[in-house]
Amino acid sequence: MTFVETLASEATRYVIVIVMVAGLYTIIARGNLIKKLVGLSLFQSSVYLLYLLPAKIFGGTAPILDDRFEVYSNPLPHVLILTAIVVGIGTLALGLALAIRIKAAYGTIEESEILARDAARAEGKERGA
Repeated sequence: MTFVETLASEATRYVIVIVMVAGLYTIIARGNLIKKLVGLSLFQSSVYLLYLLPAKIFGGTAPILDDRFEVYSNPLPHVLILTAIVVGIGTLALGLALAIRIKAAYGTIEESEILARDAARAEGKERGA
């Protein structure tokens, strides 16, 4: 098998890994809290796809016993991913709610500005004490 054939057969996995790395990079490298949440969502979506990719069995059917079928698909990965999607939506909603509260409290959602204001506030308390 040549390099091009291998690349073509594994293209889905490569794309998923690229999306995963892009999400992780966004979480680490960006200071904006909303951009961090978008990166987290990208990372979660790539994990869902990476988990579902080997779960598909071509020619397989739902696991309903019948003499006409010999190959069955396992429904467990699909059920687990549905649960993970619900948890991911809850996590994203909580993150957005926290970002709104942080914006109300600090006037910004940039991580560096928030840390600077916290440091200035802590320094002011030390001087006053």
